[in-house]
Amino acid sequence: MHDDCDHGTFDGMSRDYKNRLWIVIAVNAVMFVTEMAAGSVAGSKALQADALDFFADAVTYSISFWAIGRSVATKSKVALLKAASLFLMGGWVVGSTLWQFLVLGVPQAQIMGAIGFLAFAANLFTVLMLMRYRNGDANIRSVWLCSRNDMLGNVAVVAASVAVWYLGSAWPDLVVALYMGGLFFWSSMLILRQALAEWREGDAEHSHG
Repeated sequence: MHDDCDHGTFDGMSRDYKNRLWIVIAVNAVMFVTEMAAGSVAGSKALQADALDFFADAVTYSISFWAIGRSVATKSKVALLKAASLFLMGGWVVGSTLWQFLVLGVPQAQIMGAIGFLAFAANLFTVLMLMRYRNGDANIRSVWLCSRNDMLGNVAVVAASVAVWYLGSAWPDLVVALYMGGLFFWSSMLILRQALAEWREGDAEHSHG
């Protein structure tokens, strides 16, 4: 296959990409259940925020799969929907973290670290699977950004678990959860900007056609 993705025009119409996307969807669904349960047991908002990221990825990847091959307008609308969902997820993470701040329960660092490392390994796998398709249209790029978010979040969770263990404080967990909420907001803005640009370009091409 030729490297359409390197020119920012890849739209997902590839058997190889679709097969990889199905595998990534399955990995994210399994990790959502695993990490949410571990986050509840450990009392870690950072783990729960990361689990929510896995859930968001599984849903948005499924929507991305459905949008492949459809019109530019349809794919742009789907990307806008995903941008909105990422923004809402960021709001949930920030809100729940501020609530946790009022009680400041210290999470269990050992569980945080073990599950965070497992999540990092899973996301490193998905990032490597999707690496060659990272520069496609807004629909495809949103998949890449979600995967990158997960991997960065996992590194932060593992680092937070070490800090929680060393300091005996919940502060590192709360800081990481807030960082991940900000990452949701930032990715939402990136996808929103690209989706709107592609939507306008599609309308312009349609009017001239």
